[in-house]
Amino acid sequence: MTEPRFLVVRLGSLGDIVHTFPAVAGLRESFPNAEIVWLTHPRWKLLVESSELATETWETETRSYASVRQIIRRIRKKHFTTAIDYQGLWKSAALPFFGGVSRRIGFSSQTIREFGVPLLYTNPVRSTQTHIADQNGELSQCAGARNGVAPVALAVPSIQEAFVMQLLRSFAFERYVVLSPAGGWRSKCWPADRYGALCQKIRAILGLRCVLNYGPGEEDLISELKAASGEADPIAYNGSLDQLMALLRNAICVVGGDTGPLHMAVALGTPAVALFGPTDPARNGPYRLENRSGNASPIDIVLRSPRAITTYKRGRAAAPSILEIDVDTVFEAVRRQVELRQ
Repeated sequence: MTEPRFLVVRLGSLGDIVHTFPAVAGLRESFPNAEIVWLTHPRWKLLVESSELATETWETETRSYASVRQIIRRIRKKHFTTAIDYQGLWKSAALPFFGGVSRRIGFSSQTIREFGVPLLYTNPVRSTQTHIADQNGELSQCAGARNGVAPVALAVPSIQEAFVMQLLRSFAFERYVVLSPAGGWRSKCWPADRYGALCQKIRAILGLRCVLNYGPGEEDLISELKAASGEADPIAYNGSLDQLMALLRNAICVVGGDTGPLHMAVALGTPAVALFGPTDPARNGPYRLENRSGNASPIDIVLRSPRAITTYKRGRAAAPSILEIDVDTVFEAVRRQVELRQ
């Protein structure tokens, strides 16, 4: 019997790709010899390759007509058996459609936010699961996977681990807590001054330094956080993606909101203290297969106000619900994670 040839489409972003890994692992588990080509944005090629799930990783920039035209031609030449669009947007669904893939799987209109996209699928799937990773798994099952999701182990280049650890030793510490204060839209982010107060307590009481992960355009936020940290003197860090992976994997724990770095830390096995406001942790929270059965002790601590309302509303100011999470509560969660790993 001829092995199927899959085109997996998940263009971005960081956290969404991480939540797609278990579903593609489910596909790989059921079809170990199948050809799986993952189509993504150039920025995330290294991340996709770290999962070692795809036979090949292709790149495309959907804002470039030349890039889109080239990738559609490439898809046509490959003669894929099935395409799975885990993203659910016009720009992702259109690629296998115009690429001539005969069987195209994606989410139904009850799941995705862009109107009309399921018209481009031959097999629209209505999700019954809650977490987005499990919803992605339903697409894999539609493609023939026995289990929708399966374990994933991300590979971190040893040279980058050595570089990051040497960098931290130059600051005279090796044990640290990573804070990831940004998150795309400010309404789901805990305020910088509270992260600064948390840094002070972690340094004064636990004797640990904090490393602040940030990306382009987030310099002002980090400056505000460092100013609020006083003598705690956290280290600001914005290295490459593979260096970030090394930093997260070797941390005692990571503290952050519903952000890509927090989800990547969880995928790397690092305990998390996750701060949630307008987004629902049942759908977008830390995801570990070992905790789904209910038999294992949760590795991660999720903090959210009982009065929080799920809106997914993008705003420029912190949502009222995330402001209800106080510094002492977050610190105690960090203390628990640190004491478990003494």
